[in-house]
Amino acid sequence: MSEPTISAPVPRGRPRSERSHRAILEAANEILEERGFVDLTMDEVAQRGGVSKATIYRWWPTKGMLVFEAFTANFLARQPTPDTGSLRGDLLAALRSWIRTVKGTVTGRTLVGLIAEVQRDPDLAELWRERFVTRVRAQHRLIFDRALGRGEILADVDPDVMLDLLFGSAYHRLLQSHLPLTDRFAQAVVDMMVAGVQSGHAATNGNGKKL
Repeated sequence: MSEPTISAPVPRGRPRSERSHRAILEAANEILEERGFVDLTMDEVAQRGGVSKATIYRWWPTKGMLVFEAFTANFLARQPTPDTGSLRGDLLAALRSWIRTVKGTVTGRTLVGLIAEVQRDPDLAELWRERFVTRVRAQHRLIFDRALGRGEILADVDPDVMLDLLFGSAYHRLLQSHLPLTDRFAQAVVDMMVAGVQSGHAATNGNGKKL
């Protein structure tokens, strides 16, 4: 699966542009790793990347959009779609992977910073939905397609609701910090979800109609 990009196409006839593009993203990622989203500045990215601020702004009009691209490819690469052979196994593997990626990490802090920035920047919000949220959800819908094919769930199970239950609970803990993101939490969420769809499955007759 190809990595997402949010920047404008590199103009033809400018062989140094692609190198500058990579240098900017590398510099942004270095600063994110060192100090996080809040302390990243376009001035320092330009200095480290060996480019002018005008070059950065040609591709990314705001800090939020620059951080979004620098963050997204790395984050998505660490969120593969699991295929364990069971619905419970897939859901648990997906949630555990997400927790490992964000719990107590720079990635997690950057994710929180981006979510906050999305609330203030309508253009970034649109990009966030189209290039991140939609992509992640489409990737993980495969879990339910496979479960349906194995006969673990019925066709009327709504994958969007299931994804909201799985990741919504995890994002809530990440953003509120009221309770820890533990493996016990992950197992409890998944077990409740699986029990719910299994109960619905059991309450049907052989024609798939509810009793």
